[in-house]
Amino acid sequence: MVGVHTPAFADDAMNVPLQIDARKLATVGGGVQQVVVVVDRNPIREVLEFEPARALPMLSFRIRLEQASPVRAMVQTRDGHWHVGGVLAQAAGGGCTVPGASRVDGSWKDTLNQVQARIFRNVVDGSRRLRLRVMHPMDTGLVAGIPSFHIERLELRDASHTLWWRLALHEPVSENPLISFELPLEGPQEFWLSGQDNNGNKIEAQVLA
Repeated sequence: MVGVHTPAFADDAMNVPLQIDARKLATVGGGVQQVVVVVDRNPIREVLEFEPARALPMLSFRIRLEQASPVRAMVQTRDGHWHVGGVLAQAAGGGCTVPGASRVDGSWKDTLNQVQARIFRNVVDGSRRLRLRVMHPMDTGLVAGIPSFHIERLELRDASHTLWWRLALHEPVSENPLISFELPLEGPQEFWLSGQDNNGNKIEAQVLA
């Protein structure tokens, strides 16, 4: 009921692709309330919490992987029941304990919290896909001399302030997070993205279909 997908082996332990698909639970127990993603063997296990609200219960993103590990998606339906899916993620390792490229070259200061977003029709799944990138170093705090510095929350609302999804992020999400969401095919053409990182820096952007 909960699909968790990743490549058989990821070449880059700092950018391991992950897709969570809980659409089969969309009509179970009143629908999906939240999705919690964890990596069992990472030094920081919590990856993110996703509240779909009006979005479909599906998202794709990239994570840092310290070593080969089970990755689990725990999905709570509105009746309070939990449903769990998982996959074994394989990578060379060390993804949580080395600095990202923008930290090494210092470019993160020039692009911090800049947003790139695009909504396009997903013909295969009959939905609209929102592909979103927020520029941020996403430091884990596990590299000497570099404290934890990461995006804490993001949310998407329409012009009437209706919530479409909410996301809480933790340090294992990859640098400059690139996240894909699925929205219903019919709906508003204008949205507003907001959020902040753990240093209180704001993230704000208009998103147009």
